[in-house]
Amino acid sequence: MRKHLRRLAPIGVLAVTGALAAAMLIDTGPGAAATKARPTNQTPPTISGTAQVGSTLTARDGQWTGSPTGFEYAWRRCDTDGGSCSNISGAIEKTYVLKQVDQGNTIRLRVTAKNADGRTAATSVPTAVVQAATAPPTASPCDKNPPVASELKPPERLLVAGQQVSPSVVGGSTQTIVARYRITACDGKPVQGALVYVTAVPYNMFSVPPEATTGADGWAELRMNRERGFPASQKQQLLVMFVRARGPGGNLLGGISTRRLVSFPVDLRK
Repeated sequence: MRKHLRRLAPIGVLAVTGALAAAMLIDTGPGAAATKARPTNQTPPTISGTAQVGSTLTARDGQWTGSPTGFEYAWRRCDTDGGSCSNISGAIEKTYVLKQVDQGNTIRLRVTAKNADGRTAATSVPTAVVQAATAPPTASPCDKNPPVASELKPPERLLVAGQQVSPSVVGGSTQTIVARYRITACDGKPVQGALVYVTAVPYNMFSVPPEATTGADGWAELRMNRERGFPASQKQQLLVMFVRARGPGGNLLGGISTRRLVSFPVDLRK
């Protein structure tokens, strides 16, 4: 009997040893569980930006456990309620510029987090319905340098801002004078293409020339010939002129037109 027990002893030792070996293969510690955990989403991804054609949307990854080593992005076009979504071709970057085709739809973002143990996807809530792009502001005629008279509209108004005459003093022997007028608008900018009319007052002292057009510097030049009414008296000291400036085809008395009386010195002894 003793011999029989001695023969069985090695078998029991082997059984115990095998059980211990099997137990050693199973590691239930926290370190082993952490190495086999793919990312888990704690807070869904979000989208920042304005839901308007031409605007840029930016992905926010959300919060994840499992120490993600990277993220992938897929922008999705959805109906107005955020359903019936489909991936937007090529939209796999962290930002997305809204296009005309997105107008009237909503956009959602799918973020996929990954690590060595796997991948997990999470989707954002939809944006507001994408609106049309804001029309660019209409350029003002005053933005041009120089402004063009034919494009100006009230409340802009032309202004006779400068005058010159040659000779600088009109003499008793003067037969021809050259008058120059500078027309401005838009806070003092010279105006191109304004029509300038001038006549001496009284009207029969110098001829009335055709309207002259201002150049890019805002100046218009008009040549006037002496008539039998000059001088108006032997004591005349000033030559008064009525000046009018208007836009082509514009109202003579309204719109952007302007009128002004100017005067130049007279010395009849010359």
